[in-house]
Amino acid sequence: MTDTSTVPRKPEDRPPGRPPLVDEELADQLLGKAQAEGVELLGPDGLLSQVTKAVLERALAEEMTGHLGYDKHDPAGRGSGNSRNGTTPKTVLTDVGAVDLAVPRDRNGCFEPQIVRKGQTRLKGFNDRIIALYARGMTTRDIRAHLREMYDVEVSPDLISRVTDAVAEELAEWQSRPLDAVYPVVFIDALMIKIRDGVVANRPVYLAIGIDCDGAKQVLGLWIGPTTGESAKFWLTVLSELKGRGVADVCIVCCDGLTGLPDAIGVVWPAAVVQLCVVHLIRSSLRYASRKYWAPLSKDLRAIYTAADEAAAATALEAFAATWGSRYPAIVKLWRAHWEQFTPFLAFPPEVRRVIYTTNLIESMNNRLRKATRNRGQFPSEQAALKVLYLAVRNLEEFRGPNTGIRNSGWKQALQAFTIYFEGRIPTP
Repeated sequence: MTDTSTVPRKPEDRPPGRPPLVDEELADQLLGKAQAEGVELLGPDGLLSQVTKAVLERALAEEMTGHLGYDKHDPAGRGSGNSRNGTTPKTVLTDVGAVDLAVPRDRNGCFEPQIVRKGQTRLKGFNDRIIALYARGMTTRDIRAHLREMYDVEVSPDLISRVTDAVAEELAEWQSRPLDAVYPVVFIDALMIKIRDGVVANRPVYLAIGIDCDGAKQVLGLWIGPTTGESAKFWLTVLSELKGRGVADVCIVCCDGLTGLPDAIGVVWPAAVVQLCVVHLIRSSLRYASRKYWAPLSKDLRAIYTAADEAAAATALEAFAATWGSRYPAIVKLWRAHWEQFTPFLAFPPEVRRVIYTTNLIESMNNRLRKATRNRGQFPSEQAALKVLYLAVRNLEEFRGPNTGIRNSGWKQALQAFTIYFEGRIPTP
């Protein structure tokens, strides 16, 4: 039986693209030597640290050669006016841990290395590692413990704060970036986090996701609301900001019970349709019922929101009331109280209904944001909270790709329906 672990992979087995810088033969040599000498792969004196040290020092030596204009021990350097003058020890933090370097210096003191600059104590990969941990909701204490355990590196809370503060500029740019002129659908919802501002208080974070004319989902913005809750004035400010960034028109805004939002939408985008989330209605209904009745209740509620038109839905609601009204009058009251906010949904064709009938899209994003904030308990400021939330959004978008893998299924059919129903409002190529 052949040991496949020792069989070199054929060239045709490799994915197309640039060949690897380290071939299998060299990798085998390094691993064999490390195993023979009992050297671990990771750790302060591990193989990766030693390779990183050797590569960085070799690169610094080449930089010195380029700076002086002659190789080490080359007679051409005699009388040149400058020469090598030993090395200076320096420890830099890398994504494989702390690495001790011998940085070359020249007699004139004018050598300015670029690979590891003067005063630089961390390589970019190490900063990225801290930001990645921060984005996953780890506290400063957790990050310090993780780096200590994985890389035997001790970092200060101030260092972590300085590294993550570098995200603030990127966040500000993201918050003010230009947006598309038209979004067929925009979803708006909220999640609650704790922020310490004198006292710890629950604060709402509002999230807006737009589906553009190509069917791609974009996070349009994040806003932290006041402790007193949302109002028409607050929403007018938020929506005016989106309009100022280029959003001239929105066909449908899906939301759930946010005070003052419908009034603000009517001012900023007068032609927009405000739609209540149907799934929120269903979930709110089931809160009143025993779990053993959830299946038949859901089946009867489905007859309401899948009705052909408003008249048919009203008939289905009356049938539901006749069946369940005596046992669960609160459910019937709930649907009747929100009937005007629910019924716009019934005017659209099935292709559009599938896109707008629920804010599950935004709830999925909220779940990821909650995961990033859950471990932290509370945030010292609004800015600290926005940094973590923005990084969580950025990580998700980078994982999915800018416009890849985030499109609604059946969007082409939905776009045709949007173009017909909202005639003249959907831009054509």
